[in-house]
Amino acid sequence: MYILEARNISFEASGKRILENISAKVEKGDCISIVGPSGSGKSTFLKLCSYLINPAAGELYYKEQPFSTYEPTELRRVISYSTQGAYLFGNTVRENLEFPYIVNNTLIDIPWILKTMDAFGLNESIINKNVASLSGGEKQRISLIRNLAHKPAILLLDEVTSALDSDSSIMVENHIKKLAESGTTVLWITHDQEQSSRIFDKRMNFLNDGGYINVYIFIDDSIVISIDTNFYIY
Repeated sequence: MYILEARNISFEASGKRILENISAKVEKGDCISIVGPSGSGKSTFLKLCSYLINPAAGELYYKEQPFSTYEPTELRRVISYSTQGAYLFGNTVRENLEFPYIVNNTLIDIPWILKTMDAFGLNESIINKNVASLSGGEKQRISLIRNLAHKPAILLLDEVTSALDSDSSIMVENHIKKLAESGTTVLWITHDQEQSSRIFDKRMNFLNDGGYINVYIFIDDSIVISIDTNFYIY
């Protein structure tokens, strides 16, 4: 069973076709980097996979059931989408980290929160800080921890370490890699080629060539499949 599948999806905005007839199959525990130039459709693809936008054609599937058969709230509990532009609300870090537990009416797991903050290189003393006082890198990490608190089955990450220094970025990478090893599925957009080759099992390379998207799938730096406007992950 594939945990996530796109079947012949297309998307357009303002009369411009962004993606055309894209197909992909993602297995549970896959750790996949998505690379390519700006405007090649990477972020659009993740937004489609997170059910934030709908395709103009085709269908997406979660555990072999069409997205359209799920309530949006159902999918957002199991598919988490994080962007580089970390959005924090309220006044304090604590409010953000407790929010997932409050909306799900579950006990706030303070030990997990503090353990994950430490894994991300964040001192627990910032938990009561005002979010406006945080650096860009701190905001990115707090936003990601907030999303991880839902314990999603699929993590969709869009440049989530872009504001971090190398050491902090590697700490986040290591934690996400451990999640993938325990069965969480990860699709991660990155412009960092070293990051792409450092932790990922597979790589999608979006190339925008004259209006057509060419996607190359790599495993261990060897091209295993190259298909114009369609790709399958093995």
